[in-house]
Amino acid sequence: MGNRIDFNCDMGESFGMYKMGYDEEVIKYITSANIACGFHAGDPNWMHETVRLAEEQGVGIGAHPSFPDLAGFGRRNMVVSPEEAKNDVIYQMGALQAFTSSGKLQHVKPHGAMYNMAVDDGDLARAICEAVLEVDEGAALLALAGSKWITIAEDMGLRVGREIFADRALNPDGTLVSRSKPGSVIHDTGEVVDRSLQMVRDGKARAINGDVIEVQADSLCLHGDTPGAVEMARALKQALEEEGVEIKPLGELV
Repeated sequence: MGNRIDFNCDMGESFGMYKMGYDEEVIKYITSANIACGFHAGDPNWMHETVRLAEEQGVGIGAHPSFPDLAGFGRRNMVVSPEEAKNDVIYQMGALQAFTSSGKLQHVKPHGAMYNMAVDDGDLARAICEAVLEVDEGAALLALAGSKWITIAEDMGLRVGREIFADRALNPDGTLVSRSKPGSVIHDTGEVVDRSLQMVRDGKARAINGDVIEVQADSLCLHGDTPGAVEMARALKQALEEEGVEIKPLGELV
C-alpha cells in the first residue's frame, strides 16, 4: 500500500442526446476508464466516443456492464439467474471490445446493483467471473476491496484489482453505504482528498459510524457524474503525486 495506485472513473454514461458527466475533462487525470455498455447508460455512439477519448489519453479501457435497467440507471436490484447474468456481461464486454483498436479490454467492472449484489452473492460473483474468463481471460476484474468476491475471482484464476471509492461512504464491514441513505455520496473536495490519501497511503478508512477499518487497494474510483468531479479528479491526482504515490493503469499493477 501507499506507493502505487490506479485511478479509475465510470464514463460513457450519456445516452442519445442526453449528456451525463464530464468525461472530456476528468479523463485527463485518471488512468483507467469504466465505460458503460448500453444496459444502464451509454449507446454505440457514446461507447465509440469514450473509447476514442481513452485511447487518445492512454487510459486503460474497461467494460462497465450492468443489469438491463436503463430506466433505473442500473441501480435497482434484479432477480436473474447466474446464466442470464453471465450472458449479459458477455454481451456487453463483446460490444465494447469491438470499439477498441486492440480488440482487448484492460478490465471489467460491473456497475451499480450488479456490483453491489455480487459482493455478497457468490453465484452472481462466479457468473461474472466466468463471463470475463470466456470473453478475455487476460482482462482483470475490478471488485470491492475486502469482499469475498475478490477471493472467488482469485480462486477461479482471474487477475483481480481491489477497488476503493474516493467519494462513497463505507459501512463498518467495508461495503458501500446505500445511495438511499444520507451521506452516502461525499461532495466536499477536501474530504474526498483526505479520505483517499488515508486509504491509499495508510491502508485505513473511516466508516460512516466513525470506526476505522483496514483497506487494501489497487484502484481508487471517483464517479464522473458527481458534482465537482473535475475539480475532485484534479485535486486527487495532485495530492497523490505530492505524497509520492505513483498513478498507473490497473493493467500495470495486477
